[in-house]
Parts: sequence; C-alpha cells; structure tokens
Amino acid sequence: MTNPDIVIIGSGVGGATIASGLAGSGASILILERGEPLPATPHARDTRSIFVHGHYRPKEMWREAGGAAFNPGNYYYVGGNSKFYGAVLIRYRKEDFSEMEHFGGVSPAWPFSYDEFEPWYSKAEQLFRVRGALGEDPTEPFHSIPYAFKPVPDEAPIARARAELKALGLHPASLPLGVDIDTWLTEGKTGWDAFPNTGQGKVDAQTGPLTAALKDSNIQLETGCHVEYLEAAPDGRTIAAVHYRQNGELKKLSPKLVILAAGAVNSAVILMRSPSVDGKGLANRSDQVGRNFMNHNSSAMLAIDPRRRNNSVYQKTLMVNDYYLSDGKGGKPLGNVQLLGKIDGNMLQANVKRMPRFALDFMAGHAVDWYLMCEDLPDPESRIMVDGKDIVMQWRRSNMQSLDGLTKVMRENFRACGYPIVLSRPFDKRTPSHQCGTVRMGNDPATAPLDPFCRAFDHRNLFVVDGSFLPTSAAVNPALSIAAQALRVADHIRRVELVA
Repeated sequence: MTNPDIVIIGSGVGGATIASGLAGSGASILILERGEPLPATPHARDTRSIFVHGHYRPKEMWREAGGAAFNPGNYYYVGGNSKFYGAVLIRYRKEDFSEMEHFGGVSPAWPFSYDEFEPWYSKAEQLFRVRGALGEDPTEPFHSIPYAFKPVPDEAPIARARAELKALGLHPASLPLGVDIDTWLTEGKTGWDAFPNTGQGKVDAQTGPLTAALKDSNIQLETGCHVEYLEAAPDGRTIAAVHYRQNGELKKLSPKLVILAAGAVNSAVILMRSPSVDGKGLANRSDQVGRNFMNHNSSAMLAIDPRRRNNSVYQKTLMVNDYYLSDGKGGKPLGNVQLLGKIDGNMLQANVKRMPRFALDFMAGHAVDWYLMCEDLPDPESRIMVDGKDIVMQWRRSNMQSLDGLTKVMRENFRACGYPIVLSRPFDKRTPSHQCGTVRMGNDPATAPLDPFCRAFDHRNLFVVDGSFLPTSAAVNPALSIAAQALRVADHIRRVELVA
C-alpha cells in the first residue's frame, strides 16, 4: 500500500483495537508490525520451553541506568504482548479517575471522568468477548451493559479457596477474562497465563480486534516492519514520514495520520530517536516523553497446604479487591489480588534454580498461586532513555509500602484459611508486561505530550495509543483501559480528523 491515509505502528491491544474502530471508515490503513505471526509448535504448551529456556523471549537486551544488561519480557509478534497475557480485562475503578492519596504519594486525576469513559469500556468488553459477573465485587464501578458471557468457572480447589475467603468476610469475585475456556482446553491442558496463544482459545489483540479490522479490504497488515524513526515536516507541526526497515531494506511512507502503538517502551523510544531541532525527539516540548514510566509493584504469593493437592489446570478465575480502596482499616489503598495461572515445577525452577526438582514439584502441586499488584505512581525520574542503539530503563519504584502492606495482610488471610506455608517473591524489571505512562495524556502541553484524545500537542497528525498514554497505572491490568481508549480515539478520528 503506497502512502495510505493512516499508518498504525504496532498490532498490540492499542494498534489492533484502533484499527477495528476505524474499519468501515473508507480510509486506507496500513498496520506496520515488527514481528511475525506466532507459529503453532509444541513449544506453545511446554512449560520447560517457555519458562526455563525462554523460547519466546526476544533476542534483544536492554540496560539498567548504570550499565547492567537484562533480557526483557517484551514480545514481538502479531498481537504484541497480548499473545502471552493473562487475558484479564478489568476496568479501572471509578476512584482511579480522580486524584487518590497513597502511602507513597498522590496518584493524579485523569483528564476525564469514569462516567465519560464508561461507554468505551462496555464496547471494549464486547469486542474482546469478556466473560465476567457483576455484583460480586464491592469496588466494581457502574456498567451500562452487563457481561455478554458467564465467567470462566472455578475448578474445585479454587471453588474451595473462594469459600474460604468468603468465610473470612472477604469478597472474592470472578475475574473478567477474554478466554473461551472450552476451546483453550481442547488445544492443550494448561493454563493460559503467560502461555502463547496459537489458536482461538484466548481473545488477544490478534484474535479479537485485528481479525475484525482485517475484514475491511482497506486495512492491511505488513509484518517484519521495524519502525526506526518519524520525520517531522519542515514547520514541525506534522509528521511527514514514517521510516522503517523491512527485510533489511529501509522504506518510507507519508500518510495523512500516524498512530503510534508500539508499546509504552518502544513508542517512547521511537519518538526519542526521531530527529528534532532541540535534539529531544518528537512530541517532546514538555520534556515528558520517556518519563513517568510505571510498571506496577507486584509479587507472586504461594499459599501452600502440604495436606491438600491442588490439581487445577488453569486456576486463574478469582480476584480480591477488599484492599483496593483502603487497607481494610480505613487507611490508604493497598491493591488488587488475583490468581496466577497454575504453576508447575518448571516455572518454579526458572526462578529457584538450587532447590531439588522433587521439592519444586511438591510445592507447585500443593500451592494456590496468587498475584499481588499495587499502584506504581508516576515520577518524571522513572524513565525510558536511549543511548545510541541501547534502550535504557531507569525504573524508580514508588509506593512499595502498599505492596508490603498487601503482602502482610494476605499472608495472614491465607494462613487463616488453612495454608500453613505462605511464600512470596516480587517480580522484577524483566517482566514489563504492564508498562505504561511514558507518553502520557493530559490537558496541559507543558506537562503532557498528548491531549485527552491521545493526539500529540506538538504534531496535529500524530496519535499515540498504547499503554504509554496512561496517566496512572492504577492497581489492575491495563489491557481493557488501553482498548477502551483506542475505541474512543478511533471515534474521534472518524468524527473530526477524517471529516476535515
């Protein structure tokens, strides 16, 4: 496609969803994806291949500020990181859209309210065919449309865990999931959390919105396209060209609109690597591109009862938000608790290399595995930078007191439920799966690169629609919020940009 009306960079949740929102508009649209379709091979359900050998991890290395290199869990396939996500499609709570005080500081307000955003959440839930239930979680905000599908059912050990938590006076609730569990299990008897989706069991960016978008003959996908930089027009007010490399050949496109959706790390990197008069990159009058990097403070927690075996296959159906808005004693918020996909000895071995394998297998077989997640607050000094060809991450964690508090209270709860051994371990920077905040939206061009419709204040034909626009990380998975904003931005583009 030569010089289409719109170029979308990236086919993850943001890029695929905005493409689906623009389908039928009559605009010619080209999606540039750096990766290729994820192949169906035996590796896809082999925990040793995935978690011990890192079969799907990228070949690239990033650096910490200070020099230490690490291999990030950033995936480059059609569908982006969503090919491996836990398919948790949960809304930010209404309170997350307002300023909120945490132990580590203040989480700022969004430039619009939950009520304004709510219809787009409902549309995104329909697009991703979310399975869920209302009325179980006291923090659940208003839904104008109920879930179209019933929640994924608890397996017997998880139904027991739900009952045990209820007996403590807590409110365990069904996770909203983009998973057709019957289809997933016919393709292999494993969980889906962190497993690649090579079939139709998980609704990710490719199997959901991208498939819908490509039904429009005006929308095309090109793979193996690594965007290197954007070129501004001589007056600096618009983006004149997208420069990318495909099969070793440097190519150039000059669309009317550019939608950058390469993920919060790589979108910031593309902007910072793009030539500019001031040398700070494009869309960066505010000097905020790459700053305010957030990635959630999170830990894995294993509640172990050596007397009871957990024979769950997928496990990931429950969450607890009793500590989301306060610490349970009238204090400040702690965060969200949700199940991980069922672990096995291979997954544990990837992180605990010196323990005998029989001990790891026993531990995994008698554990219920949880994920504790707390809000990471925006900080201009927590940032993504570029140093030549290197991506440099300077992640300054914040609000760790919330994670400490959530870890303590949940350890007490699980022991009260009859699990005598409760172990926890924080996740580190190698898993930037909830990356956000690096090109944030706001009302003031002095403090935010993007306006509330994700258009760059500096370049009127540039939009950035992925986790980078998020002004806050909240304490829930970001995928549904990214998809909802992508649909909102697509509607704006149809009504305003394509009409002009």
